[in-house]
Amino acid sequence: MKGDLAGYLAGCGHQVIDLGTNSRAPVDYPDISDAVGQAVRSGQADRGIVVCGSGAGASIAACKIPGIRAAVCHDAYSARQAVEHDDLNVLCLGERVIGLSLARTLVDAFLGATFSGDERHVRRVAKIAAIESRYAR
Repeated sequence: MKGDLAGYLAGCGHQVIDLGTNSRAPVDYPDISDAVGQAVRSGQADRGIVVCGSGAGASIAACKIPGIRAAVCHDAYSARQAVEHDDLNVLCLGERVIGLSLARTLVDAFLGATFSGDERHVRRVAKIAAIESRYAR
């Protein structure tokens, strides 16, 4: 799925930075989530997409990085709304949960959305950042 999505995104005109594995051997998803989250946090990438079995573990790992707001999305509404309301910057997909066609739809919804900037959403994202800072080491 990762390879197909990378090709699809490149074909749509996006610059793709592949930080994942190219092996079929099992990998530790926290390593991939960390690499993608750091690329987004540093500004090397505007947004990130992580594909793993369910998307859940990748999301949990990515959310440990300050400033990263990651979520598993398996429907287009959530992929769009999480950007518009929550300023989602890393989309996590479960290859064992969704098919390729739906994955492309979700990626389109995620990348086609923008943060609304509405006061209530800005306030809520700021509260998320405040929670992160309270637990920073």
